[in-house]
Amino acid sequence: MNHQHNRIGFVSTRFAGTDGVSLETLKWVWVLRKLGYECFGFAGESDWQEDHRYLVPEAHFDHPEIRAINDDLFNDFVRTAATSQKVQRLKDHLKQHLYQFSRTFNLNLLIVENALTIPMNIPLGLAITEFIAETNIPTVAHHHDFVWERSRYAINAAEDYLRAAFPPTLRSIRHVVINSFGGQQLALRTGASSIMLIPNVMDFDAPPPAPDGYADDLRTALGIGDQVFLLQPTRIVPRKRIEQAVNFTHLLDREAVLVITHYAGDEGTEYVNYLRDYAQSLKVRLLFAAEHFNHERRILDNGRKIYSLADAYQQADLVTYPSVVEGFGNAFLETIYYKCPIVMSIYEIFKTDIQPKGFKVVAFEDFVTRKTVEDARVVLDNRDLTRQMIDHNYELGRHHYSYQVLEKHLVALITACLGTD
Repeated sequence: MNHQHNRIGFVSTRFAGTDGVSLETLKWVWVLRKLGYECFGFAGESDWQEDHRYLVPEAHFDHPEIRAINDDLFNDFVRTAATSQKVQRLKDHLKQHLYQFSRTFNLNLLIVENALTIPMNIPLGLAITEFIAETNIPTVAHHHDFVWERSRYAINAAEDYLRAAFPPTLRSIRHVVINSFGGQQLALRTGASSIMLIPNVMDFDAPPPAPDGYADDLRTALGIGDQVFLLQPTRIVPRKRIEQAVNFTHLLDREAVLVITHYAGDEGTEYVNYLRDYAQSLKVRLLFAAEHFNHERRILDNGRKIYSLADAYQQADLVTYPSVVEGFGNAFLETIYYKCPIVMSIYEIFKTDIQPKGFKVVAFEDFVTRKTVEDARVVLDNRDLTRQMIDHNYELGRHHYSYQVLEKHLVALITACLGTD
């Protein structure tokens, strides 16, 4: 490796918590550090170590000014002049900080995590695009899910911004997608070239450690006891179709608890209220348990434990994953890695990119059927069958979605960007 080209800046709205982009970014950082690169993060929120992060509050999608801009840009076809001026002002502000970020850490390469893909922060996307155009810095645009995949952006007064920066097609940008359909649509819709497919991964060559006792009281902390622990390890947004998991819990007809480990995220609380009412109507015990979980363990000042997502998977009896749309499916890979059986819908990317590899799951299409429930009961009751299923899935995951696979892709990608090896 040429060590004059080993300083990489990651850019996103946030690098914190348990959302898929933050978690997947950490995997890239781990592999790149192993290869000898130093990695630094630019975001509105970050739990990275202080000397390797650069925080700008306006980069966060939840900043008040960004929320106000989004309120005027979406669900309408006309924006105010004041919003246009605010976008330009914040774009310039963020761009100056990007320059400072690059100078502070002497960056040779930029990796943009979804901030040029989903317009959750339009001034940030515009700032990144102008920064790249003005510096010609080699850039990887890592796309997790595109604007045209989200119906909430269909009506907007931001078409000029979307065409300019979500995503841009500058010569110094190499695009990375996480599924084959995304790559096809990117090329078709934008004419972008230099597209590489890198799937999401888990460290299958390093199996998860056996439970160490820390989470032995997790069921007690959640009030589950000996009931069936059904785990929904996703954010609470409509495309996750969590109502299907509620319905499955009802049809299972056993003493069971459905536990959701994440917060609602950036799409409001109406869906949370709907799920709460729906579960009550079916007499399903539904726990919104995000306050108990993070990607790492810790103990709060009051002595209360925070459990990791790994703890949740290892304590669960069955994972529910009824999403209708996924860019890839981190929760699927995590389930396979932590050797838990899964009940899931056959969303499009799973059908085209993952299922053909031979994974064994309890699956349904549009809705939970009697056969879905019967198959799930067999999995819960027949531990020998379950063990065969999860071991089979783990080996497939190791072959197709391991860190070794990611490392090979990243070596090729960085070589293409920097001409180094």
